[in-house]
Amino acid sequence: MIPIRDNIPTRIKPIITISIIFVNISIYLFQTFGLNLAERQNIFKYYGLIPKEFYSSLYVNYELLPYNVLTLFTSMFIHGSFIHLGGNMLYLWIFGNNIEDSMGHKRFVLFYLLSGIVAALFQLLYDPLSDIPMVGASGAVSGILGSYLLLYPYARIKTVIFIFIFIKIVELPAVVLLTLWFFMQVLFSHTEGVAWYAHIGGFVFGILTIKMFALRKTTKRRFT
Repeated sequence: MIPIRDNIPTRIKPIITISIIFVNISIYLFQTFGLNLAERQNIFKYYGLIPKEFYSSLYVNYELLPYNVLTLFTSMFIHGSFIHLGGNMLYLWIFGNNIEDSMGHKRFVLFYLLSGIVAALFQLLYDPLSDIPMVGASGAVSGILGSYLLLYPYARIKTVIFIFIFIKIVELPAVVLLTLWFFMQVLFSHTEGVAWYAHIGGFVFGILTIKMFALRKTTKRRFT
């Protein structure tokens, strides 16, 4: 399922959402066209979050702790492929603008970063011995999805659905689309290659904390 757009207008210009998308795209373009292959691999190594090294800095290499804490932030802005980047930025644009609208620019910055950090911590707890760098905005975006589910459950999301060789565009309630998305993360959480628990952790964080950040009451509004 690929969401295209929702039917909720925003009351403020989502300048933070747009800025985050711009920064992520700019970094990816620099990675792709400004660096050679070895340098691109080093980007993941130096700025990605590596669970094994993070825990090592807690118990042995204390001098590396500030650096490893910093990777909690830097890893959110690095992506491994165009599809990885495109998927995250698509979800961020569709759902992030309304969440920014609900809480204002400053609160949204804090919410986004905290969602990403908590998501990363969930993955660290699940797989502390992994030496594979964690990168991508999906943990932070998952926090946005969780908060969207709680604030706008009745929003209609125009969605592309692939059924074998057939493609269909339908409108799904946000509660259906995002609940299915969450259970997909749980279903595949035992598989390798994706930080599924970061998605789960970010989503849960968004649900639990959105009432602390939102400035406008929107949960009772229905959109047709």
